[in-house]
Amino acid sequence: MGHAAAPLPCRLVAAAYRDEQEAADKVTRLGAGVDACLFASPVPYDLARRSGVLTMPATYVQLGGAALIAALARAALDERIDPRRVSIDVLGRGDIEEAYADLGLPAGDVHSRDEPGATGTIASFHERLARQGNTSGALTCLPAVADRLQTAGVPVVRIRPTSAAVRTALHTAALLGAHHRLEESQLTVVLVEVPTLREPVRRAAPRYWRDELRLSLHRLLVQEANRINASVTAVDDHSYMVTATRGSVATATEGFRVLPFAARVRDELGLAVEVGVGMGRTTHDAESHARAALARTQAGKQAQGFAVDREGRALIPAPRMPPQGGGPLKPKGVEVLARLAAKLEGGDTVVDAEGAGKMLGVTPRTARRLLRTLVDEGLAWPLPPNRTPQPGRPRQLYRLIVEKLGSR
Repeated sequence: MGHAAAPLPCRLVAAAYRDEQEAADKVTRLGAGVDACLFASPVPYDLARRSGVLTMPATYVQLGGAALIAALARAALDERIDPRRVSIDVLGRGDIEEAYADLGLPAGDVHSRDEPGATGTIASFHERLARQGNTSGALTCLPAVADRLQTAGVPVVRIRPTSAAVRTALHTAALLGAHHRLEESQLTVVLVEVPTLREPVRRAAPRYWRDELRLSLHRLLVQEANRINASVTAVDDHSYMVTATRGSVATATEGFRVLPFAARVRDELGLAVEVGVGMGRTTHDAESHARAALARTQAGKQAQGFAVDREGRALIPAPRMPPQGGGPLKPKGVEVLARLAAKLEGGDTVVDAEGAGKMLGVTPRTARRLLRTLVDEGLAWPLPPNRTPQPGRPRQLYRLIVEKLGSR
């Protein structure tokens, strides 16, 4: 039925489960392999939605209307069940009263429960009412509940989706998936600027350091872009443009909640970057929106980027950086620089995290964080990573700008 009913060419992927509670895990396993999810009933849909795993459009097969009326017709054929005195789960009260009104039946003695819950909880709802004599039977949307009620001797009828409801749901899911795919393939431009490279050369640093730093940054961006099937272009001496799709950038930024590329650039090169993300119908529109987003970042003086959709509306802003955990407040950059300068020997102003940690009496990890703070405040200059034949992360060196101490 699915292949015949789908309005667009598509491939159906089955994700069977024994219990509706497994719905969220099934969605997680499918991941980005599907463009839309179609659930067999409102229950697994609601469970997956509440768990927060739905990152794609989703819908479910409706069990109200014709499906409920068909179940009531089957219940009327069972001599044990009076359709005017039954208990019904999952469906909302409005759907139930509408179906009874269409049939010309009173719904005053019909008990309903639309809250999701475990199989045992929903089965107990029907069993209690039947034991108290308040109902003559149960109508359930859940196969596991039907099996349990049959075992308990409670008359039960399954509410099954009609063929028309399945066709309608498939049609809706296919359209949702097609729209989602169009949205995901939307052109997206990411502009990356490095304030350190943008500043004029007025520090006592050889020019080749800046050139090597640019090469290292470009190499890193190319590696990151390859992960998301994007391309990188150097715009000028201090900025780069990454061209990708909305779907690939959304994946790399956790739905535009994490600044793209910033964490790795900071970890490996000790640089803070400014980022603007823009979408558009053309490359020109996407780049214009990316520049507008970048201007917002720079105007706010935040190491945080904004994403702008193709209509020019700002999406969720990405946080600056995730916190590194609790602990005592780190000293101001100038204080750190002064403590390091007091222990430098022979006029050498180049340090790494391990050496700085020994001078400050902290761990190399803490020292690395403090050195990055000095870079952010313009008190240190990150040098290109010191590549060695040995495996592992290359040693990152920093030149301390001790001249800044005299001007403060």
